[in-house]
Amino acid sequence: MDRRGRLFIWSSIAALLTAGCASFHPRPLSPAQTAAALEDRRLDDPKLKDFIEANLHRQLTSWPPRSWDFSMLALTAFYYHPDLDVARARWQVAEAGKITAGQRPNPSISAAPGFISNPGAANPWLYGASLDIPIETAGKRGYRLARAGHLAEAAYLDIATAAWQVRSRLRTALLDLYLSRESASLLKRQVAVQEELAQALAARLAQGEIPRPDLTQGQISLDQTLLLLQEAERQAAENRVRLAAALGLPVSALQPVEISFAFLQQLPPKPLSPEVRRQALLSRPDILAALAGYEASQSALQLEIAKQYPDLHLGPGYHFDDAENKWTFGLSVTLPVLNQNQGPIAETRARRQEAAARFTALQARVIAELDRSLAGYFQTLRKLKTAEALEAAEKTQEQAAERSLRAGESDRLALLSTQLVLNKAALDRLQTFYQAQQALGLLEDAIKSPLGTSVRVPTGLQTSPRQGEPHP
Repeated sequence: MDRRGRLFIWSSIAALLTAGCASFHPRPLSPAQTAAALEDRRLDDPKLKDFIEANLHRQLTSWPPRSWDFSMLALTAFYYHPDLDVARARWQVAEAGKITAGQRPNPSISAAPGFISNPGAANPWLYGASLDIPIETAGKRGYRLARAGHLAEAAYLDIATAAWQVRSRLRTALLDLYLSRESASLLKRQVAVQEELAQALAARLAQGEIPRPDLTQGQISLDQTLLLLQEAERQAAENRVRLAAALGLPVSALQPVEISFAFLQQLPPKPLSPEVRRQALLSRPDILAALAGYEASQSALQLEIAKQYPDLHLGPGYHFDDAENKWTFGLSVTLPVLNQNQGPIAETRARRQEAAARFTALQARVIAELDRSLAGYFQTLRKLKTAEALEAAEKTQEQAAERSLRAGESDRLALLSTQLVLNKAALDRLQTFYQAQQALGLLEDAIKSPLGTSVRVPTGLQTSPRQGEPHP
């Protein structure tokens, strides 16, 4: 073989080695640009409108809407919240693992040039090359692909779990904001009554009808209520910030927004049927993800068992020796005489048992969550009925005091005292209502499905709805 032919062979080999190689493109992160993009998020984004309309299956008559209900706020959270971006990124990593699992081993080539120290009149150089072509046996590639597919399925289901967690935190933030706002409204009304009561007590003290401690106690009660009002207003401000965080928005985006709390008026008396309970035990996203993880452990065990059978290596070679072309054909195989992959097999078998135990433990935890949340919900419903009956009785007392005042049978002080008791009953009913809504939220979290509302986790969250958003 002449020099030109050898050059052609080595050039061909180099071209084969570099063909199809990926190149690196840096994508540096800029904290300033990322922070600016987060701060610029708004509720009047036209792409958010398209996302909401696509999932509500209806056209919005105005944009942005005058009032935002729970359905639109939940979809806004699905659109913006970064936790879903993280879950989607993890799923993409798992999807890339399927490519890795499906790769076939590359052949390798080796060159073995030589030199003859006493060639005489012959060419002293020897040229040779050999290939190593691995051949996987026992279906190892199929088991790798099966394992990677199950892991990707589990990661995909984790997106639904992350979306539900986003919805749950949003519901909690809205409920807390509702409680602080309603508490502040009731406390303002109570302050007004106590201020009028303090003025009436001061007038009676001036006439010598009551001792000073009575007025002092009234003023202390007024100051205590003022402190409670200030605390409720502080909590309302903080809860508004928590609501913005639950939506994945800066708090400035909520400043001109009116929020509807109509969804909180729904408290189903029988929220959980046997079918819903069974569906939760069989079809919760985290249960399906755990089941996919178990299947991945089975495929991993099959792969390690298949590794007991050695792969084949074909080794054709070529040598140019003294103007003669010499071809060789080799076959090599690893002899499983010192071990038969017992260690990895034992490890993966134990991991399969661990995955099965985790799955059983998860189902047991779901059963406990269902029973505990259902019992707590029914108890708070009964407590709420008692609080509502007490408030209704106090309302009747207030109406009777008003009639007595108009008839001249009692004075204004008696009516004000009755109103204070009524307002206290309203605050107790509000707190009990909050507890009932908390219990309903825990029950929804246990079944990973809404009760009393139609806001479900939308499909298609495997890709970001903000595809056009610039990336730093």
